[in-house]
Amino acid sequence: MSDLGSFVDRETVTKTLVGFALATVLLLLVAKGVGFQRVSDTLAGAELRWLAAGCLSTLLCLALWGKAWQVVLRVVGIDVPYRRLVVTYFAATFANYVTPLGQAGGEPFIAYVLSRDTDASYEDALASVVTADLLNLLPFFSFSAVGLSVLLVQADLPSAVKPLAQGLLGMALGIPAIVAVGWRFREGVRAGVLRVAAPITARTTRLSLDGVARRIDDLYEAFGRIAADRTALVVAVCFAYAGWVFFALPLYFSGLTLGFDIAPLLVLFIVPASTLAGLTPAPGGLGGVEVALVALVVALTPLGAAQAFAVALVYRVASYWFALLLGGGAAFAVVART
Repeated sequence: MSDLGSFVDRETVTKTLVGFALATVLLLLVAKGVGFQRVSDTLAGAELRWLAAGCLSTLLCLALWGKAWQVVLRVVGIDVPYRRLVVTYFAATFANYVTPLGQAGGEPFIAYVLSRDTDASYEDALASVVTADLLNLLPFFSFSAVGLSVLLVQADLPSAVKPLAQGLLGMALGIPAIVAVGWRFREGVRAGVLRVAAPITARTTRLSLDGVARRIDDLYEAFGRIAADRTALVVAVCFAYAGWVFFALPLYFSGLTLGFDIAPLLVLFIVPASTLAGLTPAPGGLGGVEVALVALVVALTPLGAAQAFAVALVYRVASYWFALLLGGGAAFAVVART
């Protein structure tokens, strides 16, 4: 893990650029479909103070999730000053948001960034990142369940939204079950990974089966230390919930930016659902999240497609592009100090 090139190579950069290009084409096609002029007219009346509020909400969200990270890291014996760690967290968020499928598989890169910038071992860093991600799933499902419950009480769920609701329900039940089974039968998981790794290690000198086994054992040991500290987990969960409130609020502020009032409880369902729909190969779900937002907003509010697309664009400026700007600056700072 000593070389950044082990994570960032020409193929990854190419995939990232292709992902941004394809997402841009998709967004242009959607804009053409709903009407460039109608979208432009909607955006023309934007009140930038509400956009600023959305950006501030994103900043607070990342700061709170960085605090949850600090709590988890302390459990594994890594005590990093918050003012330093939060910059590392912003940089890691940048890495996650520009990595293809980063929202589903950027943890190894983030763990590398963390271990490079702190005294944490790679295994402890990876364990803390995965644990923090799992803790963030609790408010993800809680808030989406509250929003979905309100929708079900108030009216029938539109047929176009049902697959996303079913997906959220499946994840809410499936992911905790997978985590529990993986921990309960960790020896079997370890043996399975080693069986898969055996033919790979036999063909290369860069990996050894003993080395893979040690990495797995170190990772499970780190998970065990984190799971044993219940107080720290509760504190981290509190920060995760607070962070999710500010993660969802930019959609509400985006509506206000364009003169639309999207009910906060509706936001609690739309944001997780659009995040789920945005698990596309494009960096940060670019294109997929916007299309999902348009479909959800049109299905669940009185807004038309052009208005919904304009809201989606403003929301992504506040929640994605602003986070990229912050994270990019933080990434330069992290590289400069390491």
